[in-house]
Amino acid sequence: MARAALSADSSNPRLLRAALLFLLLVAAGRRAAGAPLANELRCHCLQTLQGIHLKNIQSVEVKRPGPHCDQTEVIATLKNGQKACLNPASPIVKKIIEKILNRESTKQE
Repeated sequence: MARAALSADSSNPRLLRAALLFLLLVAAGRRAAGAPLANELRCHCLQTLQGIHLKNIQSVEVKRPGPHCDQTEVIATLKNGQKACLNPASPIVKKIIEKILNRESTKQE
């Protein structure tokens, strides 16, 4: 009987270590899932649209290539709050960016 209790006690540290490791991994995973996109080292735009109507766009953000992504990304914030990635090589998107920049420059004057 004493041997059974002794062997159960010797396996508890292993079980405790495994449980602590599991909890640590779960906590780290939850923190990573809630992390903002700006801190992630990858491209934000996995798919792009060729264009969108100018009246639906609230603002446009152009992200230059960097260590997180090797391509230029154009992210439009729509008036309904959604974000859409636009193809920066598309002629329509180039015109949209030009119009948005002109609109913002006239507001600043």
